[in-house]
Amino acid sequence: MKWMLLFFFSSTLLFSQEQPKEVLNFEEYLGFVKQFHPLAKQANLTLKQGEAQLLKARGAFDPRIEVDYDRKKFKNTEYFDKLDAAFKIPTWYGIELKGKLQQNTGDFLNPESFVPTDGLYSAGISFSLAEGLLINDRMAQLKQAKIYEKQTEAERDLLLNQVLYESSVAYFDWLLSYKEIAIFKDSYNNALVRLNAVKRSIQAGDIPAIDSTEAKLTVQNRLLGLQQAELYFTKNALKLSNYLWLENDIPIELQPNVIPQEVNEEILNRVFQIEAISYNDAVLENHPKLTILNTKVDILTIEKRLKTNNLLPKIDLEYNFYSETPDELNSFNTANYFAGINVYFPLFLRKERGELNLAKFKLQDAQFEQMSTEVSLRNKIKQTIAEVNSYKEQSILTADLVLNYQKMVTAEERKFSMGESSLFLVNSRENSYIESQMKQNILQNKLFTSQARLFNILGIDL
Repeated sequence: MKWMLLFFFSSTLLFSQEQPKEVLNFEEYLGFVKQFHPLAKQANLTLKQGEAQLLKARGAFDPRIEVDYDRKKFKNTEYFDKLDAAFKIPTWYGIELKGKLQQNTGDFLNPESFVPTDGLYSAGISFSLAEGLLINDRMAQLKQAKIYEKQTEAERDLLLNQVLYESSVAYFDWLLSYKEIAIFKDSYNNALVRLNAVKRSIQAGDIPAIDSTEAKLTVQNRLLGLQQAELYFTKNALKLSNYLWLENDIPIELQPNVIPQEVNEEILNRVFQIEAISYNDAVLENHPKLTILNTKVDILTIEKRLKTNNLLPKIDLEYNFYSETPDELNSFNTANYFAGINVYFPLFLRKERGELNLAKFKLQDAQFEQMSTEVSLRNKIKQTIAEVNSYKEQSILTADLVLNYQKMVTAEERKFSMGESSLFLVNSRENSYIESQMKQNILQNKLFTSQARLFNILGIDL
């Protein structure tokens, strides 16, 4: 974009005349904020964290190879040489499939470890009954990770929305200070014209010399207001620069010849996507803040199910078929097998009951927060919509006031030129006109800010 080049002009260059003004378009500005601002990039990192969490949870179901090898040799005597290799495949409902190879030799081998010379192969299955059958840690973590991924998407949208809201307010403040400079420049030039006219009238003997003092005071006051407005503009330009970055994380600073775009309601409706917004339940249906709380409730619900399941006895079963010739499937039969059962059940279940109660309390806390946030959002949306509509009505009234004050100044100047008025009255009329312009700009700034706040409260993703 052509205005980007303006940020790279060296501040040490000298110009024989004022640089041409270049407009920083509001939509382009927000586009750069969304694409390059570090907080916007940080928001995208949140999404990647959710993806990483899901990948980690899925890893619990990865097939794995386990090898256990032990050998003992002392004074030329081989006590034992044992190899135990297994390939295991975890599945969803706590069921694990596995294939195994055992090769054991040695002079002092435990009799139960004797196997054929070429090794002993087995294929089997292990699973849990009661606790761990319908839900277990692996299942719970994977379900929670899938929900967490959705939660990080909503968190990303909220973070990005907040950055765009804050940067928009900075732009509106910058625009307000630019308009104030224009007002004070115009009034300062008018005061200079009148001072010169008063000086000529004094030289002609038409008015007393004391009138020049009043004209000078007006010039000085207008100049002071202009300098204060320029300082305000510089501070807001630097504040705006906090949101301007380029690729490779390079911050940029606005140059003095860059000015804001004249923003209007049409532009804001197009950018913020809030045209004709009125409150209804559909407005909150996909709100990212409520999505975060809903996913939190879903995650804690799974946690509660897991803790409830832990109250059941733990019964682990295992069954393996043995074979010396694994390439022949019919060699695996029920005549050669290994089976086992492991039962575990605490008598008082104090740990399990305590964990379940904690899970219930966390879930209730999240549900209360969910209800409270939903009501709060409803009221904030209604309040901000009413605020926007009120500022729109006030803006119409203020625009009419400014027009009428301008007419009063014009009429007073005409009377002054004909000798039917005084400089005091002209300055008084113009001061009222200036105040009305300032009020109009401040009110417009409040309108823009309230529209940005509505965008922020709605959690809209651009």
